[in-house]
Amino acid sequence: MRRFGMVIRLKPDKVEEYKELHRNVWPEVLKTIKECNIQNYTIFYKDGYLFSYYEYTGENYEEDMKKMAEDPITQKWWALCKPCQEPLKTRKEGEWWAEMEEVFHLD
Repeated sequence: MRRFGMVIRLKPDKVEEYKELHRNVWPEVLKTIKECNIQNYTIFYKDGYLFSYYEYTGENYEEDMKKMAEDPITQKWWALCKPCQEPLKTRKEGEWWAEMEEVFHLD
């Protein structure tokens, strides 16, 4: 299992819209997330930032993320969410959410 923490800004005028979207995540999106070996997925909000945490349990992360990105329903979902978000300038090339470095973990 591999843990991921990611961060992105949330546009101030889109906070309530983003929260409302996530009160009612489409079942097809949730199904795809699980099919791509992601579990224990959580998104937190604080002072204009979103922090996501999830655990990946598959064998090929890149292939599973490609599968998710190619899913038509997930693409429609992202089209609703992305206008609410503002990526960090310090993110790596190709990232939307900036991957964070894990510096501590306790089971």
